[in-house]
Amino acid sequence: MGSVRMARCCRQALYRCCPPLAWLPHYSGRWLRMDALAGLTVGLTVVPQALAYAEIAGLPVQYGLYSSFIGCFVYCLLGTSKDITLGPTAIMSLLVSTYGRHDPVYAVLLAFLCGCIQLALGALRLGFLVDFISFPVINGFTSAAAITIGFGQLKNILGLRDIPRQFFREVYYTFYNIAHTRWGDVVLGAACLLLLLLLQAAKGRLTQKTGALPALDRVCRAIVGFTATGQPGEGRGGGGDGAVERNSRLKKGLDRLLLSRDAVCPAELLRHFCVCTHEAFLGSPQDFGAGLAVVPLVGFLESIAIAKAFAAQNGYRVDPNQELVAIGTTNILGSFFSSYPVTGSFGRTAVNSQTGVCSPAGGLVTGLVVLLSLAFLTPLFFYVPKAALAAVIICAVSSVIDVRILPALWRVSKLDLLPFLASFLGCFWEIQYGILAGIAVSGIILLYNIARPEAKVTDGGYVVVQLQSGFSFPAAEYVRDQLGSRALEASPPRSAVLDCVHISTIDYTSVICLRELSATFQRHNLALILTNLKPKILSILTAAEIEGLRYCSTMETAGQYLRATESDQDECEKPLSWSWS
Repeated sequence: MGSVRMARCCRQALYRCCPPLAWLPHYSGRWLRMDALAGLTVGLTVVPQALAYAEIAGLPVQYGLYSSFIGCFVYCLLGTSKDITLGPTAIMSLLVSTYGRHDPVYAVLLAFLCGCIQLALGALRLGFLVDFISFPVINGFTSAAAITIGFGQLKNILGLRDIPRQFFREVYYTFYNIAHTRWGDVVLGAACLLLLLLLQAAKGRLTQKTGALPALDRVCRAIVGFTATGQPGEGRGGGGDGAVERNSRLKKGLDRLLLSRDAVCPAELLRHFCVCTHEAFLGSPQDFGAGLAVVPLVGFLESIAIAKAFAAQNGYRVDPNQELVAIGTTNILGSFFSSYPVTGSFGRTAVNSQTGVCSPAGGLVTGLVVLLSLAFLTPLFFYVPKAALAAVIICAVSSVIDVRILPALWRVSKLDLLPFLASFLGCFWEIQYGILAGIAVSGIILLYNIARPEAKVTDGGYVVVQLQSGFSFPAAEYVRDQLGSRALEASPPRSAVLDCVHISTIDYTSVICLRELSATFQRHNLALILTNLKPKILSILTAAEIEGLRYCSTMETAGQYLRATESDQDECEKPLSWSWS
């Protein structure tokens, strides 16, 4: 029996570490066709989208493509979601712009360091840490980031140059230089915005049930719907004196895919990576500061939220810790191919799901499409106007702003408005401060609820206090005050019963509190009785040997004890004290 259990555990561990073992035995020709179709569709959308996000990151546009293909291959081997696709996103690009100094070397190094952190968290199975970030904090951050990204593209719509990227300075200098607006860019940008609005209206008319449609029809509908949300991309603008600005700083083909053209074997690739990032490594871990916490955390949070949403929609489960391993490995390997940090993309994942992907193998086709684009299409990106692509980015991030959350929070939990506003407003100053402020406010609210648990108090000749949640050390003083003020300070003083029906954990500080309370009640010739203790709590209190503290199995028994005469006290259980045994 033991060997069978050991074999089962080993098999489960192997399946958890190598997810393809779970779906490869079921792979079929139909799956291959659907995966190829979905991968091709996503590949056609990821290329312009990658250019857009490189602009947000402040990097040459080809770095968006460098960041778009490694995740496709790695996630096929390590991911647990059939739908999700890894690559650059608007939020992650904004973080790279904040911490990467608009320098490709620092951006690539940030990907490597973030990958190491994510991989370590996944190996240690610490994926649960993101559960401590509440939804209002996440929503406040994403809404502020969307406004920051959207306003940052206004300068491209207006054709303005030399506008700083810090949000408040960006707002000031955009309006200060508005007299220098280039009307060619304005007309082109407005026309693109109008076209996207028309596509969005067309998307609303498409049927939601696409499962029975022909494959080509599903692809066309997915691309129209994807375009209608403004997701596909933007390029990095250079300069020029024409009517509209176009892209510059492009490297032809795969020249910069590896950090050196001569890096063809793994040993050489590693050597050139270390040489190219040597200068950044000297001071960057300190210079990145909070970025080494914010970027890995937000990257995982964004990806796991998308993965869980599509897993629930399509009826399967994902492993958060394995997702951390997949994202971390992608960022580590991607850094050797000039990638900046990546995560799951909601838009591309939606396209992947809508076109009927059956397994993560669809990512292989997407990766090949990106590589072909790098090889043959890179010079054409020069002719993509900045204003047109800025319009696409504005439409893309507008859907991220959730204006409905404010009335919802007001109706459901007004207290949750505090972490939302702390995160939302703080992110306009500095992203890390906004996230930390939101987490801090959420933590204070959480700790306050632990330190001040709701207590139901009744008085019928003796005081009954029933805690509605746990009894841990932050609540010890509060429980002492409740029992003292209700029982000992009453006129006349009376005995008390602490109903522990909802208490599942107790710590040493709480035990000390009960010992002191028991001694205080004894000095007043009163009784303190605990009822409805769970076996685990009873064993802890018995081991603590608290003199004078009594336990009754039910409230009825406690009431009978307190009303009984001295001769009837045997109806109560023995005190929780070895000296009374």
